[in-house]
Amino acid sequence: MLSRNPPRAGSGLAVLVRHNLLLMKREPGPLLSRLILPVAFLTLLRPLYLAAWRGGVTGSQQAVIATLVTFSLLALNISGSAILTERLGRTWDRLRATSLRPPSILAGKAIPAYAVLLAQQAFIIGFAIACFALRVPHPVLLLAVLLTWSCTLLCLGALLGVLVRSLGALSASCDIGGMLLSSMGGALVPLAVLPHWVRVVAPASPGYWVARAMRSAFAGDAHGVLLGCLVLASVAVTCGAIASMRLRGSGGRLVAL
Repeated sequence: MLSRNPPRAGSGLAVLVRHNLLLMKREPGPLLSRLILPVAFLTLLRPLYLAAWRGGVTGSQQAVIATLVTFSLLALNISGSAILTERLGRTWDRLRATSLRPPSILAGKAIPAYAVLLAQQAFIIGFAIACFALRVPHPVLLLAVLLTWSCTLLCLGALLGVLVRSLGALSASCDIGGMLLSSMGGALVPLAVLPHWVRVVAPASPGYWVARAMRSAFAGDAHGVLLGCLVLASVAVTCGAIASMRLRGSGGRLVAL
């Protein structure tokens, strides 16, 4: 006799996570490009950063920071597409009709995307350590920055995923926004050589705070890491709250998009 009890939230969440991982596995192109392009960028442009900083540890660290911040921002579409593809595929209403609670549905979409974003950053750091002898004297501080930054990216991407109406709009928003936030935040080029107005508006970019927090992590400055992580966490909470309000109706159920 079949049980009439609804599936447990934990089992339903696990099924949803596996389903989203399977979707990523079937379309590996975007994921592979987010891993291969940063490595090529770092390999080709690292000599320029070494020359600008006259070699040494700082040049390598700046090359890694520039690569990681830029390409992690360009990977915003990974979390955004997790929601947008459900909308475009007309399967969002099916998710809403299941017995899963809204937090479980959102977590099922978020966990795979978060894992991919974190894996991308770990891959860049690992490549730099293995191939360019990058030194990470304070790995705990750097890990704290990467975990917080991945959460910020996840929430930014989710917000884009509920606001835009097409994959083309999502791609354009991620590409343009990613380059602007990275460049104006001083990740690609030091703020000291940029125009004054850029230095004034730079703290409005999340890229500024993650670059600053990563430099603090390499230097062992726990206070600088804490400040950067707190700002990034506030950005994540704000974007996540807006996306959640857009997704949930007055009764707490997910709304049609």
